[in-house]
Amino acid sequence: MKHAEAEERISKLKTVINEYRYHYHVLDESIMSEAAADSLKHELSQLEEQFPDLITPDSPTQRVAGKPLDGFQKVEHSSRMLSLQDVFDEGEVVSWVERIEKLVPGRKLQYFADLKMDGLACALVYIDGVFTQAITRGDSFVGEDVTTNVKTIENIPLRLFDTDGKLSNFCKGRTEVRGEIVMYKDDFARLNDDRRSKNLPEFANPRNLAAGTIRQLDPRLVAERPLKFRAYDLLREDPTEVPTQEFAYETLRALGISANSQAKSFDHLDELIEYIHSWSEKREALPYFTDGFVVKLNDRALFSELGVVGKTPRGAIAFKYAAEEATTIVKDIVISIGRTGAATPVAVFDPVVVAGTTVQHASLHNADEIARKDIRVGDTVVIYKAGDIIPQVERVILELRPKDSRQFDFESELKRQYPELEFEKPQSEAVYRLKINSNSFIYPESAKQSTTTYPPIVTVTNFLLERGLEHFASRGAIDIDGLGEKNVQLLVRNQLVKDLADIYQITKEQLLKLERFADLSAENLINAIAQKKNPPLEKFIFGLGIRHVGAQTAIDLANHYGSLDSLKQATIDELKVVDGIGEVVAESIVAWFSDEDNLELLNKFSNCGVTPVYESKQSGPLVGKSFVITGSLEKMSRDMAAEKIRTLGGTFQTAVGKGTTYLVMGAKAGASKADKARALGTEVIDEKALLDLLGE
Repeated sequence: MKHAEAEERISKLKTVINEYRYHYHVLDESIMSEAAADSLKHELSQLEEQFPDLITPDSPTQRVAGKPLDGFQKVEHSSRMLSLQDVFDEGEVVSWVERIEKLVPGRKLQYFADLKMDGLACALVYIDGVFTQAITRGDSFVGEDVTTNVKTIENIPLRLFDTDGKLSNFCKGRTEVRGEIVMYKDDFARLNDDRRSKNLPEFANPRNLAAGTIRQLDPRLVAERPLKFRAYDLLREDPTEVPTQEFAYETLRALGISANSQAKSFDHLDELIEYIHSWSEKREALPYFTDGFVVKLNDRALFSELGVVGKTPRGAIAFKYAAEEATTIVKDIVISIGRTGAATPVAVFDPVVVAGTTVQHASLHNADEIARKDIRVGDTVVIYKAGDIIPQVERVILELRPKDSRQFDFESELKRQYPELEFEKPQSEAVYRLKINSNSFIYPESAKQSTTTYPPIVTVTNFLLERGLEHFASRGAIDIDGLGEKNVQLLVRNQLVKDLADIYQITKEQLLKLERFADLSAENLINAIAQKKNPPLEKFIFGLGIRHVGAQTAIDLANHYGSLDSLKQATIDELKVVDGIGEVVAESIVAWFSDEDNLELLNKFSNCGVTPVYESKQSGPLVGKSFVITGSLEKMSRDMAAEKIRTLGGTFQTAVGKGTTYLVMGAKAGASKADKARALGTEVIDEKALLDLLGE
């Protein structure tokens, strides 16, 4: 190929490749496959190798990383890269506007808002449209020249181009583009996955990684990491060329530079505030992390006129959403047994606000994770929200660790917290799981009466689910007629039920396919389940099968908290205030409500229309009176008597204590409880006296 032909071909190749880059990185669309674009780049590099005098600084081939640098040169900014004043609620936004209105009374204000990106601030300098220099923010006056590294970022154009034919002046003279260098969430996750597979330490967060990468002295390492640039400002020597913030963004995109499409102007303050609030949850769907909005006056002349106070311009603020990280002290580590039988450690800590919600416990996943992060009771830890939903412990602040702290011994804690249960840890897993044997029951007494023999093929999950569902449907709990042991087995083993809430989704048609059901029995069960969508709160709590929470404790919890949401937020110390609840029971309750599976189950109940109802039982002829029954009763079972006592406002206890009002002596009762009752001043009565008190 002749020189002139090569020159023409190279020019065309650069145009097509830049067009592809613009559509892919700026417009988020593809006009050709990545493989086709790579092929064109390969052809371009071969031609430039053949005709090196035709290589220009703006050629796509010049992104290739060069030799390691000796260091970074200091560069003075053309104008200061200012910080912004942080605000945290709409009241502070209103105050900001009021201050401006006092300075420029009568002026019509228009606002411009853009997502605040969590990255490394950087200024790109273009001379006559060609990328010439990249400067970090530094101390706002002077930054570092990181041109070689920034040139490797694919979505930064090496030459500006006027896509609509009206912006040729921006391709002449000096044009400066300011923005953030960020790493997208998916790219960050892939990098950490790769490092885990190589037993390398994981990166802490995308922002630190982006900043650290740009300051690497070896551009080849920078080129290996998938960084992106998102612009937020456009500067010219003549500021009148960029009259508004909105114009700046439109121009940036037209010149081939990525800028957020969510950026928007507003004529009214209430519309601006509503827009900011609307992104509070939607921001999780963004490819990059953001912690709020940058709000500026849209009129750039007015923005400049208002000037700067200290380090911040009067005409702009940064609205920040609630903090996504916080520190707190681990008060305890409890172990939760989930519906699959997995033993999951949970850190319990002082309540702390993270991402706008108060959290007080976080899953530690398994014994290996505790050991890897070396989390101990008493440690000060950094808490964050994974996906803005699930609290996680990021790391321990070792400098604040108590001198007397001890490593968490998972197996010893399992034995302490669950002395009657057996666990095993398969070699291929990191999780301890419950063993199926005659002693391995985690549900209350009424769920332990099953006569079923479980063959080895029955999974732990099914074993626990069948026992849990029997208890949930039992008379002392939700009391669903027709949902006894045999029918529970049918539903679980035919996979119609995979958790407790699934019973509210069963259809008559599904039941008719099972051997024990005919038309009438199927309809009766569906109706019986439907009638229990608004169970008493105390029965629902009892039915959940929280370890150590019997019928009376469930009543006490319902009376004390009045709703499931309030109980869900209770701390160990708060629970211990409730009569009859000590450390062990409180730990068990907190562990249950800390388990992700259990929280999903509660959400599913809600989605199925199940709403527990609280009706105060703190009235009736037996309020303030507590009963213990020993021996057997003739007229009713002990469970029935307990239910009647509770219905009339009384308390049913399993053992005589200082606060016991009556000990009921049934047939074949031993003398030891009676002796203890008399010693404590408890009145001893017979069954007839009990029936009189019950109005029977």
